[in-house]
Amino acid sequence: MADDIEETLLGGPLRYTRGEVEALSGVSDDYARRIWRALGFPVPPDDEVAFTDGDVAALREIREVLSHDLVDEETVLQLVRAVGQTMGRLASWLGDVWLRRLGDLPLDEPTSTDLVTAALAATEELRPAFERLLLHGWRRQLAAAGMRATASTAAAQADPVAGVALLAVGFADVVSFTRLSRGLDGDALAGFVERFESATTEIVAECGGRVVKTLGDEVLFVASTPDAAAEIGLRIANHFNEAPDVPEVRVGLAYGDVIQRLGDVFGTPVNMAARLTATAHPGTVLAGPDLATVLPKDIYDVSALRPRPLQGLGRVRPYVLRRPRRSPRAAV
Repeated sequence: MADDIEETLLGGPLRYTRGEVEALSGVSDDYARRIWRALGFPVPPDDEVAFTDGDVAALREIREVLSHDLVDEETVLQLVRAVGQTMGRLASWLGDVWLRRLGDLPLDEPTSTDLVTAALAATEELRPAFERLLLHGWRRQLAAAGMRATASTAAAQADPVAGVALLAVGFADVVSFTRLSRGLDGDALAGFVERFESATTEIVAECGGRVVKTLGDEVLFVASTPDAAAEIGLRIANHFNEAPDVPEVRVGLAYGDVIQRLGDVFGTPVNMAARLTATAHPGTVLAGPDLATVLPKDIYDVSALRPRPLQGLGRVRPYVLRRPRRSPRAAV
């Protein structure tokens, strides 16, 4: 069964040891080891047959890419690491969805082997379409990243700090998630996390923001303007406040210069948003002063609280965000 899985998904049988694949590709032993680890896999023993013709082709392409003036070994390793982490999560996600879907089909007492066999057959049939969808999604995301880079480059002409952008940052956090996880079985907990991630991702996208990463019970997002972040935060909080039989969500927002690197964001606004989220009451949205004080008062109700100590940031005055009783965007 393991051989069937590898041959189906890797496009051919395992044929080569590590030394053989390195000799065929022309990539050095040390660099090939680093690539394999960057993908997230342990380096196999010298005598283990663990590689396919596809692995040889991939290493040859890496060697060709390295001949480009703009590419060096560290750049490739960073990209490989990103591919390994992103594709690893995507593969696990698709595998869970696939097996759950197949488990719902009217098979006669299916065993785990039956499900995997059915998944392999369906995967082989649908794989080309999924691969095209994956490539198209990557191109769309690359185009969006290019547009953000263009905007950042234009802004950097006035403030030339590499990798720094003026952004609003937000964290959305499920209240009492640890207690919730103890009271649900695995399927129910996974279903809730999926609904939480799906709802927050849709709201962030609708309001023009971008999800940076999800951590099960928490979502980190960014937006180009304070009011876009405020809209995202209020919509997320309201969505879960109004949903029956689900925990409330609290949100923290901040605004300022953010370091963008390798798809992640860092800096004081990120730390402030995280600290505010941790201190927010269930179902509320807290904002730092740099964000709250520039919001349009005719659209958002901004109420100052007493300053409080936030770890690593000193004393900060947070602001509670609400909608006025009559808001132009309340019905949007």
